Amino acid sequence: MTTTAIIEKGKDGTYSVYTKELTSTIVGEGVSAAEARADFEQSYKEICQAYKETSEELPGELKDLQFDYKYDVASLFSYFSFINVSQFAKYAGINPSLLRQYRSGHTYISARQLSRIESALHKCGRELQEVNL
Repeated sequence: MTTTAIIEKGKDGTYSVYTKELTSTIVGEGVSAAEARADFEQSYKEICQAYKETSEELPGELKDLQFDYKYDVASLFSYFSFINVSQFAKYAGINPSLLRQYRSGHTYISARQLSRIESALHKCGRELQEVNL
């Protein structure tokens, strides 16, 4: 089963993750969207483990559960903080100044650097495919 997990930035600046579709409560919190998402996923694992340890049957809504993450705008830019040249450069392991030069189109890009950027973009794309707004 797939359910939507909502990631939101609170008024206090922290992030939370929750589901509206389940009767079971799964939540995650953190100082960043990534930390809140990791806490949320850990909470789900702990709930499943608790049912297993008590030999109780896991509720049907929790069996083989997968999450589609839905972000508010603040959480989106927190979780995908590389969506600017400097941050993406760090993400790709490239000097930010050099990547800005590549962006301008005035600097030669080696095949190795192109491959590095392409790999990072593919990785980014795979993560972005999970986004819902």
